[in-house]
Amino acid sequence: MGFRFQKRIRLGGGLGLNISKSGISPSLRTKMGTFSKNGYSVKTGISGVRYQNSGCIVLFAFTGIVTFLIFTLKHL
Repeated sequence: MGFRFQKRIRLGGGLGLNISKSGISPSLRTKMGTFSKNGYSVKTGISGVRYQNSGCIVLFAFTGIVTFLIFTLKHL
């Protein structure tokens, strides 16, 4: 088993950049889980257990836009 390097830089509002040895990728964290360009993961409520699926970039973009709109409307 090899070593894994990962660092998250928070940008605010649940947005962040994940830095790993394979590159940099944006992500969006919500109360339900995390959405990134590589897919999404959903919290299960059990410590250390999550459901992860590699989805498409369209789902990430749509979810990001909807979350941004909701966040913006809540803070007006």
